[in-house]
Amino acid sequence: MVKQLDYHTIREIFTRFHAAEPEPKGELEHVNVYTLVVAVALSAQATDAGVNKATRELFKIADTPQKMLDLGLEGVTDHIKTIGLFRQKAKNVIKMSQILVDEFGGEVPNSRAALQSLPGVGRKTANVVLNMWWHQPAQAVDTHIFRFGNRSGVAVGKDVDAVERAVEDHIPADFQQHAHHWMILHGRYTCVARKPKCAACLIRDLCLFEDKNL
Repeated sequence: MVKQLDYHTIREIFTRFHAAEPEPKGELEHVNVYTLVVAVALSAQATDAGVNKATRELFKIADTPQKMLDLGLEGVTDHIKTIGLFRQKAKNVIKMSQILVDEFGGEVPNSRAALQSLPGVGRKTANVVLNMWWHQPAQAVDTHIFRFGNRSGVAVGKDVDAVERAVEDHIPADFQQHAHHWMILHGRYTCVARKPKCAACLIRDLCLFEDKNL
């Protein structure tokens, strides 16, 4: 396993990320916090582009928990049938919406524990919502962050929980807010799984990955 990079190197890496893109944004389309929760929950084992294609029309008619309930299970299923595991995800969206109406007055809660109590919402989804909507420095570790963190030495860990802790422990506080977006985007477009684009990487001189494609 690659060793963990030191503080000064990590600070330089995120200084470069910030210089290249000061305000990185997530790629899931949403119109409010409720549609963000739904979109992130639907994105499990699916691409952001695929989710956006499915939800673009759905969110025009169902952008609140009550409107989603009014649409019904069949309506939700029909809208998201191009997404993987769409039947179970549609059931979760309906269950989630019912709980939000019954227990939270139709509002999305802003604590991790409350978010994780919703069907289809795990720690990763909760962290994305806390970070993107409420600007908490919560770190959602997906496959891109896990790969980049371990390859580069920025956040080393054997599982997603360990990498999440490494991100929180080793990335300077002033970069925590946008850290997960910088890492996701870098992992999605540059530090890709099969043939990482090391020649085009702005941190290649700092990264510990030995098998660089230069």
